[in-house]
Amino acid sequence: MNPESAPRLEPEGPVRGLVVLIHGYGADGSDLIALGEAFAPALPGVAFVAPNAPEPCAAMPIGRQWFALTMRDPSEYWRGVSAAGPGLDRFIDGELERYGLTDDRLALVGFSQGAMMALYVGFRRAERIAGLIGYSGLLAGPEHLARDLRHRFPVLLVHGDSDDVVPVKHSLQANERLRELNVPVTCHVEPGLGHAIGPVGLEMGRSFLAEVLPAN
Repeated sequence: MNPESAPRLEPEGPVRGLVVLIHGYGADGSDLIALGEAFAPALPGVAFVAPNAPEPCAAMPIGRQWFALTMRDPSEYWRGVSAAGPGLDRFIDGELERYGLTDDRLALVGFSQGAMMALYVGFRRAERIAGLIGYSGLLAGPEHLARDLRHRFPVLLVHGDSDDVVPVKHSLQANERLRELNVPVTCHVEPGLGHAIGPVGLEMGRSFLAEVLPAN
């Protein structure tokens, strides 16, 4: 992953926080940086960066993928995040160093496959992050999390109940597993929403980030 190719938004003054936006399968960083534009007014002093996944997407050649998907083998999620996670983790390290920040000023936001990546990497960071939002995603390898969990931090899961790409049951299952492990999690199911980020989820995300990355 080339940090210089990653779309980013930076505040005019000093950077006091960082949000890493992790795109879904077949998209790229430019697809998700628009979330930063929507969140920025509520987060003065926060920078946003949306890395491009390392691989060309097999199904959508103009897009990128964090790992290959066939949607036929449930174990491919765990294999995929395990393989791609270290690269994303190193990218995040570099971004924190770029801005002179520590993990307590970092939030991860992922959509779909990006949410899978965020949930994998976030709980396995060497230091505790400020918070995490997973839109329309799933928790890969939930049976491994008790062993790997290094920190607990606020999590927001948002999913449409009409999602026919990643069914809403996956966020409900993630919510249940995180609660079992005493992770402070909020799960919102948006009626009538498909595989997308709706206005309610967008506003919830904005409020969540403002709370975990306060100005003072």
